[in-house]
Amino acid sequence: MSTPTLSTPTPSAATPSTTATGPAGAAGIRPYESYVYAYPHKTAYRALEPRPALRDLWAGEPVGALSLYAHIPFCEVRCGFCNLFTRIGAPEGLTTAYLDALERQAGAVRGALDAAGGEPRFAAAAFGGGTPTFLDAAELERLCDIAELRMGADLRAIPLSVEASPATATADRLAVLADRGTTRLSLGVQSFDDSEARAAVRPQRRADVEAALSRIRDARIPVLNIDLIYGIDGQSERSWQRSLDAALAWRPEELYLYPLYVRPLTGLGRLGASAEADRTGRADRDWDEQRLRLYRFGRDHLLAQGYEQVSMRMFRRTDAPATGGEDYACQTDGMIGLGCGARSYTSALHYSFDYAVGMGEIRSIIDDYAARPAREFAFADFGRWMDGDESRRRHLLQSLLQAEGMPVAGYRARFGAEPERDFPVVLRRFADAGWLDTAAGPDRLRLSAEGLAHSDAVGPALFSDPVRALMTEYDAK
Repeated sequence: MSTPTLSTPTPSAATPSTTATGPAGAAGIRPYESYVYAYPHKTAYRALEPRPALRDLWAGEPVGALSLYAHIPFCEVRCGFCNLFTRIGAPEGLTTAYLDALERQAGAVRGALDAAGGEPRFAAAAFGGGTPTFLDAAELERLCDIAELRMGADLRAIPLSVEASPATATADRLAVLADRGTTRLSLGVQSFDDSEARAAVRPQRRADVEAALSRIRDARIPVLNIDLIYGIDGQSERSWQRSLDAALAWRPEELYLYPLYVRPLTGLGRLGASAEADRTGRADRDWDEQRLRLYRFGRDHLLAQGYEQVSMRMFRRTDAPATGGEDYACQTDGMIGLGCGARSYTSALHYSFDYAVGMGEIRSIIDDYAARPAREFAFADFGRWMDGDESRRRHLLQSLLQAEGMPVAGYRARFGAEPERDFPVVLRRFADAGWLDTAAGPDRLRLSAEGLAHSDAVGPALFSDPVRALMTEYDAK
């Protein structure tokens, strides 16, 4: 992950920072600082001493609309750009041992929730990774049983999203997922151009991708999402449009457009590909300009084809069926994570297990997880305590990065203050850069089209000094 270079005075725990960083203007600010999908990132987590008991962490927490996330850390290959917590393949018996541990963890977590005195209810569920469909059909059945029987999540009654790859989207696996209530299937395609796939170190053939898409449509899962990547070496507007149109031919309910990043310890990072890892100067600017140009082209193309923009990355077909998960807000609702790469959120603590990117370290963490006894799952191991300032930052960041923006009344009701009072400097700088929508009115804080295009600079600009310092100190492994 790229480490933001912007700095701010350290905020106090009691009072939100009023001198948060932000761009002095669009000029000179790299549009691709880092992809902020959660705050704080796990590189800001540290070992918790003493380890808090889950029953204490969840006591008094609102548990009526929880999200359940199960992480499966296995893939058949690891793409050159991937820095996710996953390993290539699994020795015989490891997936069984992993699911055994997942079941032990689910039992311990549900016991802690019950002991905390609430009545937990799950409003959404997701299986991610890695590649959840690396599991075979019988193992996917078991994963669903763990979610339902151990955790109490009614998968057929709530939105369930599952990630898949073309090679693992087989008919028998899809049949299990459809039968168990999957409402959304996300397929990582990245490019329909075989040469671009090779450049991204993603071994696949377009014919195999098309066959997988046909099987997914035959399974009649309500929402199909296709992931595509722009900024690949050699990619042009013409080849980008060919991938977009190839995806559009399947009328996916959703499309995610991701900018390529090259991060340390990834395949492309080891190859020294592109400028992202270590170099500065013209090469960086050229790549930024290429990605921005391709982003704008893709955005405009999808808008013209009947899609609405939900965030910088996400586009939804305007006539797509509602699955019930559209109202889930991770900035306000709690999350229960199962698996060694999953994170959980309470109002006071974000926690997970140890984190790594390098394959050797990941294998070790997975092996340790698979061998962990049930009693050890009753505690949080690694995390970041969330004070009032961090909670405000997270709420603003997670809300602002959505195209619909943030209702000011919701922020006011939760924190008893106006966002402009808590973050006057950074919001003024966003406004000066043209990144705020001035037509949104006083009741809604929303990014402009150009602000959305710079989401990967907006997000890091809201990081606190303590979080940024922890991320900088993190020793990638």
